[in-house]
Amino acid sequence: MPDMDAGGFQERFYTSSDGLRLYARDYRPDQAAAAGRLPVICLPGLTRNTRDFHPLALLLSRDTTMPRRVIALDSRGRGNSAWDENKANYNLAIETSDVLAACATFGIERAIFVGTSRGGLILHLIAATRPDLLEAVILNDVGPVLEAEGLARIRDYLNNGRNPADWSEAADILKENHGASFAALAEEDWREMALALYRDIGGRPVADFDPAIAEALKSIDFSQPLPDLWGQFESLSRLPLMLIRGENTSLLSQETAGEMARRHSRLILHAAEGQGHAPLLHLGNIPATIRAFLATCR
Repeated sequence: MPDMDAGGFQERFYTSSDGLRLYARDYRPDQAAAAGRLPVICLPGLTRNTRDFHPLALLLSRDTTMPRRVIALDSRGRGNSAWDENKANYNLAIETSDVLAACATFGIERAIFVGTSRGGLILHLIAATRPDLLEAVILNDVGPVLEAEGLARIRDYLNNGRNPADWSEAADILKENHGASFAALAEEDWREMALALYRDIGGRPVADFDPAIAEALKSIDFSQPLPDLWGQFESLSRLPLMLIRGENTSLLSQETAGEMARRHSRLILHAAEGQGHAPLLHLGNIPATIRAFLATCR
C-alpha cells in the first residue's frame, strides 16, 4: 500500500453511548500558539472517513498565524470505528449522538464544525438539539434538501462498482466514476482519494466502510419526495455559516443553495470550481476561503 503521511495527529478512541468503540484523529498545535481559539471538528460523508480531512487538518493545525486544534471523526462503521452489529443504527440520530459523545470525551464545550455531506446533515440536527456546541458551521456540499438524482447516483456507484485489484486500479475506478464532475483533480489527487477511501486488506484495496451502509440506500423510494431539514436549518440562522458547493454537484441544487442564502442573510457561499460531490477541501482556493472564515471566529 502506498504510504500516506500520518504525521501531525494523535489517534484516539472513545466509546459511544451504546458501547461502540469509535475513532478520531486529533491534530494539536502548540498549546500556547492556539490559546484562545476554538477547535475545529470535522464530520465526514456517508461512506467517508477522517482521511478526507487530513490535508486540510494539517494546514489549519500548522497555520503560522492562527493555528487551531482539529479533530476529525470516523462515524460508526467507517474507517477505524467499529462496525455496528445492528445495521439499523446507521442513522442520523444515532450518529449525532456519537458526535456528542466525542465532544464530551475530548472536553469540547464549543467548536467550529465542518460537515461534508452526511456530516452536514448531522450538524443540522446538532443545531436543533445542542446549539450551545456550535460557534460556527461550514457545510460542504449539503443543505436541507437533497436531490434524488444525486442520491440515486451515490446508491448506484456504491453498490454496483467493481472491486479494484491494486491501488492503481482503485484510482482508475474513482476517476471513471467521478472524473466528469471533478475536472479540477490531477492524477495525484485521484491516488490520494484512493488512499482516503480504501484500506489495505491482504494486499488489496477494500472500501473502508460497512457494506450495510451502502445497501441501505437500495431501500429508498426515489419516486417519492425526500424529507427535508428546513426546520433544523432555521436553527443555524444565528451562527456564522459557510456553504461550499461543488460546481458540478448533483446533490445540492442551485435553487436550494439560493434559498439557504435567502433564509440566512449572512451565509457565505463558495463555489468549488471543477469539483462535484463532495468537494475536496484542500484544493484550489478553498483552504484560503476557509482560513478567512475561521479568522472571523473565536
